Amino acid sequence: MPLLLFHQGLFARALFVLGLLFLPLAQALAEDSHDLGSYLASLAPADLVPGATAYGPVDGDPPVVPVLDASNTVVGYVFLNSDFASAVGYSGRPIHVVAGITTEGRLSGVRLMDHHEPIVLIGIPETKIRAYLDGLVGWDAISLKPTEDGGKPDIISGATVTVLVIQDSVIRAAAKVARRLGLAGLDAANAPPERTLVQAAPEARDWETLLGDGSIRRLRLTNADVNTAFEQGGDPKAIARPEKGASEDTFIDLYVAQVDVPTIGLSLLGENEYRNMTQWLKEGDSALLIMAEGPYSFKGSGYVRGGLFDRIQIVQEATSVRFHDRDHRRLRAVEAGNSPEFPQVGLF
Repeated sequence: MPLLLFHQGLFARALFVLGLLFLPLAQALAEDSHDLGSYLASLAPADLVPGATAYGPVDGDPPVVPVLDASNTVVGYVFLNSDFASAVGYSGRPIHVVAGITTEGRLSGVRLMDHHEPIVLIGIPETKIRAYLDGLVGWDAISLKPTEDGGKPDIISGATVTVLVIQDSVIRAAAKVARRLGLAGLDAANAPPERTLVQAAPEARDWETLLGDGSIRRLRLTNADVNTAFEQGGDPKAIARPEKGASEDTFIDLYVAQVDVPTIGLSLLGENEYRNMTQWLKEGDSALLIMAEGPYSFKGSGYVRGGLFDRIQIVQEATSVRFHDRDHRRLRAVEAGNSPEFPQVGLF
């Protein structure tokens, strides 16, 4: 019996110690409850939409809140980015941002409310992140483009992935809100038509044929193209550091193809790799083959540090997709006849 009591006591102490160890995690999970209403309690309406003096009633699910001016007229709307779009960064937890949008569909105020990004917590000053968000003001959620008045923030070196995740989520959320509310003539009921590919019997085609019929699309940039873009951008730091080498030298020669289309995939991947790809894809998935040569890498280095490819993105209407390392497979070569040899070939 004494031995049994000893074990019971030891077990109770072990449970107590485990409870202490898991208490911070439990508290963190309990505190990780975020909603638009709680955030608005600490934000003045004018912080999000200039000229606003009050918030209106919460509307819809996910919630959107109208903001009113002194005459009780709706001058815009506010929303929480994470209610409408994925905003998960390095930490694996959402980055919560409250944003305002005018009745014309332009971002009018962006406020960072909560995050757990390690690069910001220990390295990059949060003031830089807030300044970056201020640069989003002016983005047009109707045309899905920046405007002459803004919407073009400067990237933050060392925090590229974090700010791109924030930007993507805010812009996509704004576009969804604008469409749901019918701002500037948008009609949620009249979304762009869905299109599907007609799957014909596959046949092997060589590189020139695929390039000629548009199955492969190409973008080539020279040093001159890049340096001209820097000059037009107006950033003195970028202008002062032009790309070295002859102006006609290749900066990147990039090729992209949708290889879940059987003829394209079999031609570029070969039978074995195409079969591996089809086993990898889930129903409804698509696959892109990206190939490039030149000193500029389309892969970048963000995927090595944090698993996110920060230099490539798919954008279609209000949807944008950035690839993670789990979405990528490195290939050694392209199998189509007469294809060039590429230093970088990635299947996404």
